[in-house]
Amino acid sequence: MTRILLFGAGGQLGRETVALAAERGIGLTALGHAELDISDPVAVARALEAARPDALINAAAYTAVDKAESEPDLAARINAFAPGLIAERCARYRTPLVHVSTDYVFDGTKRGAYVEADQVAPLGVYGRTKAAGEAALRAACDRHVIVRTSWVYGVHGNNFLKTMLRLAGERDQLRVVADQHGCPTATRDLAEAVLAAALAAASGDARWGTYHFAGRGVTTWHGFASAIVAAAEPHTGRKPQVTPITTADYPTPASRPKNSELASDLFERAFGVRAAPWEQRTREVVDTLLAKVPQPEAPAHSAPATPAPQSEEAS
Repeated sequence: MTRILLFGAGGQLGRETVALAAERGIGLTALGHAELDISDPVAVARALEAARPDALINAAAYTAVDKAESEPDLAARINAFAPGLIAERCARYRTPLVHVSTDYVFDGTKRGAYVEADQVAPLGVYGRTKAAGEAALRAACDRHVIVRTSWVYGVHGNNFLKTMLRLAGERDQLRVVADQHGCPTATRDLAEAVLAAALAAASGDARWGTYHFAGRGVTTWHGFASAIVAAAEPHTGRKPQVTPITTADYPTPASRPKNSELASDLFERAFGVRAAPWEQRTREVVDTLLAKVPQPEAPAHSAPATPAPQSEEAS
């Protein structure tokens, strides 16, 4: 049986990947932050020696986009130094590496979807550290697959979809940014992608390099929020107004790309995985989440909300 080692088991992508691997009967050893400091050279080497994997998936990352502006050293240690370290150890043990990265390596000024050959130009600390991590990984390990993704959401962890569900249950109006657009990516699809890449890498069939993988279709944060609210209404009986605002109306510590659209054609050709339409996955995730818990009574009155886009990364 193919043996895969996963770093970042406690994040939203990590938890989804663990569940999918169990469902598919894939041999997976999963380590979270409590079990492993990915910036510790000795700990990373010991993890590889103990698991002797056929491929490693690194889904661990510092993903607090705004907080990174005030914690640049910590973000750099996890997002820049650690991927290079992991890659160096993978090269030493001849272990192929699949690494998850982000749309934030781009500045968002391009018209149309970003492709893998486009020049990176990150806007903030988070994007810069992720781009640096990619570069360090490429320099240290030839046998790698970097998977850039965007606007990640799912049933686990903290993400934009879950924030919108909570606020939709509390407030009668949500004010959401409508001039940033991208491709919402469900963790279910992303887990399929990274496992497919890892299995191909383990078998020696992978086409090494950098790829994009994101949900099918493009929307804005406002459009995404509107779809979430609509999917929740049959469960909650509530439909708060979703009001479009501009990025300037809601300043944040970190600048965000106006365009986060990623073209995923190259990944599909290389690994045979294509994401479902984002609208379909949004309905599925909302149904799963709201079927699990009783819904509280809605408050009689609530103030307008301006939720910030959440960290879109995997963990």
